[in-house]
Amino acid sequence: MLTQWLTPQHIRVVDQVNDWQHAVRLSAEPLLAEGAISPAYLDAIFTSHAELGPYYVLAPGLAMPHARPEQGARKNGLSLLHVKNGVSFEADENDPVFVVIMLCAVSGDDHIQMITALAEVFSDETRLQQLLSASTLPAIEAVIQH
Repeated sequence: MLTQWLTPQHIRVVDQVNDWQHAVRLSAEPLLAEGAISPAYLDAIFTSHAELGPYYVLAPGLAMPHARPEQGARKNGLSLLHVKNGVSFEADENDPVFVVIMLCAVSGDDHIQMITALAEVFSDETRLQQLLSASTLPAIEAVIQH
């Protein structure tokens, strides 16, 4: 089910990034390019991070930055960035982060289906570890197609 949102055009693998902000920007590029989010969506993520800390770092190695729909989401979408060398999100025991999944949702059943499909991966320790260690597009696709 994830493959309908995480197409090859929405997945990017890089060796390293300058900092967590760079990782968030890179993860947002496919969604910005197709108009799923506006630049204001990124601003909202950065503002929330400054106010609340890295609230979207869900587990060791995994971040899912997102903002509220009214903060610049134009349609439902996902993108995935894999940072081979990891990056600090100032998330203590959850650093370094290797996988950044940008989520944007406006509403509707697709949003629930996206969250459900992601939860299936995140709650399966084997699949989650495979995702965190998958450093090529084919390896990432194999995990999300499972």
